[in-house]
Amino acid sequence: MSDETIILTTAKTAKIVLNTPQKLNALDMSMIAPLGDALAAWKDDDNVKAVIIKGAGDKAFCAGGDVVGVCQQGKNNVAKAAEFFRAEYRTNWRIKNFPKPYIALIDGIVMGGGVGVSVHGHYRIATEKTMLAMPETTIGFFPDVGGTYFLSRLKNKIGMFLGLTGHRVFGADLLELGIATHYIESDKLDALEAALTQADYGADAFATIDAILAKHCTQPTEQGAFAELADQAGRLFTADSLAEIMANLAADDSEFSAKIQKTLSRMSPTSMAVTFAQIKQGAELDFDQCMQTEMRIATHMLEADDFYEGVRALLVDKDKSPKWQPQADAKNYFKPITKELVLDWNQLL
Repeated sequence: MSDETIILTTAKTAKIVLNTPQKLNALDMSMIAPLGDALAAWKDDDNVKAVIIKGAGDKAFCAGGDVVGVCQQGKNNVAKAAEFFRAEYRTNWRIKNFPKPYIALIDGIVMGGGVGVSVHGHYRIATEKTMLAMPETTIGFFPDVGGTYFLSRLKNKIGMFLGLTGHRVFGADLLELGIATHYIESDKLDALEAALTQADYGADAFATIDAILAKHCTQPTEQGAFAELADQAGRLFTADSLAEIMANLAADDSEFSAKIQKTLSRMSPTSMAVTFAQIKQGAELDFDQCMQTEMRIATHMLEADDFYEGVRALLVDKDKSPKWQPQADAKNYFKPITKELVLDWNQLL
């Protein structure tokens, strides 16, 4: 157990608490490593019937990965920096393939790496305080941690919109989109957590959890604001090329399209091109292939300029004036990488 990631076990449940509220529980290697190790151990531990993950504090579940630290390391050693993404993606894979119930209490801010340690689990419990986004194109990166897989599978092709724009989605809309599986009022989370912790799971842990969630969770009292935009966004962002999306927006005489064009004008052109290709390909790939693709992209982005520049402009100097250096061909980011960095799923079984 570390101070940053608290690992707790009770009679039949295991609990992960992301415990850096001062930095909105953002993930670094000291947090990712014990999380992955714990899941590996719990998979074969008959005493552990279910896993709960939550964030410390009242502001965030997890606001992403420590990209500032990754960039600092990447300037000196790309391979070493890439190890963070390798460890993170392996943990995402463990969650996706975890054989026991994995319950994410996603109260508050959920971005980037926080999405990766929640959205691939069996149960994702949102609240009225939940705000989820994949804002990587704003920092010259791409929606990773399995975004290739889950964004490409959202209904109405809305994943392309979310991946390119980094648009924020809140609790009720997350339930509607299927990103969250359940909804509960934030002040009732403690009671739900207690019920899950104290449950006698019997022979079918999933059935036990389904019954507990049915008792404690509700439907949102109001429809989310995003629902009104979903059809329009899906229509405009369903295209065979990024250029076609931009043409759709330019031809659409609406306040929504004007706002989105302004948003996209601030993004890294390279990140947008890579993200479009990534999500387009992801619809035809299985989860393992999606994660391998992301490892390639992440490694190549550590070898280029925009990721470092985006992090500098938005998170370090905070001048919000990145000087992007567009690359001619997004295909270069999908090329094979050094064998040592390839994700070997057989090592995780």
